[in-house]
Amino acid sequence: MKKFTVMVFAAAAFALASCGKNEDTPAQLPKAADVSQRIDYFASHGWEVEEISEKDILIPHEFSDIYEEYAEIQDKQGLPLRSYSGRNAKLYTYEVKNYSPDNMRMLAELLVCDDTAVASMVYSEDGGSIRMPVS
Repeated sequence: MKKFTVMVFAAAAFALASCGKNEDTPAQLPKAADVSQRIDYFASHGWEVEEISEKDILIPHEFSDIYEEYAEIQDKQGLPLRSYSGRNAKLYTYEVKNYSPDNMRMLAELLVCDDTAVASMVYSEDGGSIRMPVS
């Protein structure tokens, strides 16, 4: 009976520990409150970047087809872009220093809301003939 009681308590503890966790949500979203955190985000995925611009944007309530493609990239990376629809955000643009296929200039972007990275992408400066997730 003692073994059964221990097993029941162990099962209950496991159930409580996993209660409320969503496997699709990263344990911790990347912090992006300052330049260092934003650069570190890219570096953690192997990218060397230099910030070249920032601007305020509004994440749309409803996504166009192009924005939906962008959102799908974020879904694959585990970033919560969809949860921030309709919100004001900052868009930071970077020049990628360590990747240049066919001598093409590559850019990276990081969309930040509430000091949290909510979207990111690496793409070619030519209008996006190359587009890829950061992670």
